[in-house]
Amino acid sequence: MEISRPYLLFLGDVPDALAAKTGLGIVDWRRDWCVGQWRLPGCKADAKLPEMNAAEGADAGAKTMIVGVVNAGGKLPEHWISSIEDALAAGMDVAAGLHQRLADIPRIAEAAKKHGRKLLDVRRSTENFETGKGTKRPGLRLLTVGTDCSVGKKYTALALEAGMQAAGLDARFCATGQTGVFISGRGAAIDAVVADFISGAAEWLSPATEPATWQLVEGQGSLFHPSFAGVSLGLLHGAQPDAFVVCHEPTRTNMRGVAHPLPTIAEVIEATIAMGKLTNPAIRPVGIAINTAALAETDALETLEAAAAKHDLPATDPVRFGVDPIVKRIMTEFPS
Repeated sequence: MEISRPYLLFLGDVPDALAAKTGLGIVDWRRDWCVGQWRLPGCKADAKLPEMNAAEGADAGAKTMIVGVVNAGGKLPEHWISSIEDALAAGMDVAAGLHQRLADIPRIAEAAKKHGRKLLDVRRSTENFETGKGTKRPGLRLLTVGTDCSVGKKYTALALEAGMQAAGLDARFCATGQTGVFISGRGAAIDAVVADFISGAAEWLSPATEPATWQLVEGQGSLFHPSFAGVSLGLLHGAQPDAFVVCHEPTRTNMRGVAHPLPTIAEVIEATIAMGKLTNPAIRPVGIAINTAALAETDALETLEAAAAKHDLPATDPVRFGVDPIVKRIMTEFPS
């Protein structure tokens, strides 16, 4: 799948920034690929890009409009269809990471055909995945895991890629979600893979490599989330990680979208080791990534210090303070 650049990001009328995390993630890591954002009245997310509609985006050079949102169930709201029709009429392709295929919506399919444009659904992989085999393969792998969904697993993996490369390590980001695929140009949306093939898809994403090469696998969901634990477990078994980093948001009490309480970092470490041993008996934690965006700097630093002391692991906010402490631990635990 080739997605033509640059992008116009469509944010619709989402209620908060988390609902627009696909678009915001693209801006954070590929700002130079984006010409503007299109927001409908009532939108509560802001990517800090120039405001423009379909015609203005096309005039600015946009080749593809990205539907930069996520929602429960992955369905396209009906009142967004006319905006997508406008983008196609303006001469842009349209790409989305929703579970619902753009081409399955008659009005959109007809508009794409009429204007000769492409509809790109990154959650629909063209690969035919095998079932996972669990056989140990060469190379090193790190998986980001979470106490919840939307706590920074993708950002942590991307920050580690940059930090490890800067330290001279051979490290590569492996995308397992739609935003990561938009950012990296390769990957598979694990949550759209048929359940029997999730671990096999993870093996495909992080294949055998040179012994010192690190593949940094973007985590999904949480082993404790009643909605997404199945995806998280399949990814854990297929990624076969040598190391993992626990990602956490300290102000939450319940997991996102459900009534279940947030697990502790210690519980996530214990469960990840217990379940990960199936395909890699040597699995171990190498750090904690805490999203401190909701905390003042003094409180953030105190939170990180407390977590590091409690778990005897380096703790940092990858966006706010960088990943050097975790990179140093990785280099100590896995000397080349």
